[in-house]
Amino acid sequence: MSENRKIAAAYIRVSTEEQVELSPASQLLEIRKWAAKNGWTVPEKYVFVDEGISGRKVTGRDAFRRLIGTAKTKPKPFDAILLWKFSRFARNRDDAVFYKSVLRKQLHIEVVSISEPIAEGKLGILMEALIEAMDEYYSINLAEEVKRGMEEKHRRGELQSNPSFGYAAENNILVSKEPEAIYLKEIFRRFCAGEGTYSIAIWLNSVGVRTHRGNLFENRTVEYILRNPVYIGKLRWNPSGISRRDFTDPGVVLSDGRHEPLIDLDTWNTAQSRMAELKAAWKYHGRPPECGRDWISGLIRCASCGSTMIFAKPHYWKCNGYVRGTCRISQHVSSELLKDAVIRRLQLDLSSDLPIDFEAIRAKDSGEAELNALRTQRDALARRLDRLRDAYLSGTDSLEEYRDAKEATQQKLTEISMQIEEAEEKNAVSGTSCAAEESAKTALKTLRCDAAGVEQAYEAAHAIINYATWDKAKNLLCIHYRLTF
Repeated sequence: MSENRKIAAAYIRVSTEEQVELSPASQLLEIRKWAAKNGWTVPEKYVFVDEGISGRKVTGRDAFRRLIGTAKTKPKPFDAILLWKFSRFARNRDDAVFYKSVLRKQLHIEVVSISEPIAEGKLGILMEALIEAMDEYYSINLAEEVKRGMEEKHRRGELQSNPSFGYAAENNILVSKEPEAIYLKEIFRRFCAGEGTYSIAIWLNSVGVRTHRGNLFENRTVEYILRNPVYIGKLRWNPSGISRRDFTDPGVVLSDGRHEPLIDLDTWNTAQSRMAELKAAWKYHGRPPECGRDWISGLIRCASCGSTMIFAKPHYWKCNGYVRGTCRISQHVSSELLKDAVIRRLQLDLSSDLPIDFEAIRAKDSGEAELNALRTQRDALARRLDRLRDAYLSGTDSLEEYRDAKEATQQKLTEISMQIEEAEEKNAVSGTSCAAEESAKTALKTLRCDAAGVEQAYEAAHAIINYATWDKAKNLLCIHYRLTF
């Protein structure tokens, strides 16, 4: 790029946690005013904006990553990156030093703060280092202040999160919300009376009750409600972060809330005691190791809700939605019966006098296997490019290391892509309905062979079947074959 062409990019970042005086639009306006006054132009395509993103890390700052990626293109797209303040670029000294060094020393692109003029020479280096240190100090101090503020709100019993089921928020205080509060009390009553979380979820869904997010209730949703101390007037908070479903996390702090409890203490204690008894008696019973992966795994879906059928001890398959309480039909069926139904359905489809659209069945011959292997290699190389970029952006690799590795990977990716095109053209010519029918017959032969291993049967079934639906009430299995690419 000619040195006389003074093109600049603008980077703008706004975090909701910071007290930023200017909005993104105002920052861009000030940057363009400064640019016009100093002989620069800022094209719209070189304006990069990250909103609601912290500057402590590069992770999540998509616009920043695009900015760095654009800066590395050839010919050099711009000669400077204009910022409202250096703190918009990064609030971490390590990131600031690394990326500024890459931009200035390797790409010859200046990083300029329009509101913090820096003198040239040794004094300017010192001033910029001081500003970077102050920005990092501000960020760390802000995090501590936010945490102290949350601790104070927690101590006063004020709300710090979305209202729980059964409550709404008014003036930062929880208030009872009808009819959710009525259902909430009934949840505790049913559980204390001996009903399980699964059947409670089924009941809630059947009467049309939904979570605050509009979702169906699951057994784990009910368990979370039963373990939430908000219903006895307490507020739960974890200063170290989100504890998710770790109800015994020692870091969790409880305080007295300013809201009215929906559940009395006796009911709460009874529910916790019963929950503890159930957890102590419950053990996870997964599929026995000797069973390995069954060849119908992932193939069968519930005809009622579309959820995948999952294995259940000792030798049954169940609707996953039913297990979680979101489906009312169990579709409970033995493993042998289900596999026999799949094989018989295949036999009927292949021997029926009625014509079957075998063009809808994907041929699984050696050519297709080779094509799939090439596609797997291509996907792996694409992921490698992403990892190389991340390593470079995070400072793990230098610019030279990243450039060399990227060129080698890109060359290999080009070669694989050309091989895939050739293989697809070859398969397009040979992939006739006749070949598809033979492929289906070969798969059926494998499934009927007692000597075939689980992996062989799995590959055979998944090669020709996209998915199948099972309807226990109608004793009906429908197979949906894979479509050609």
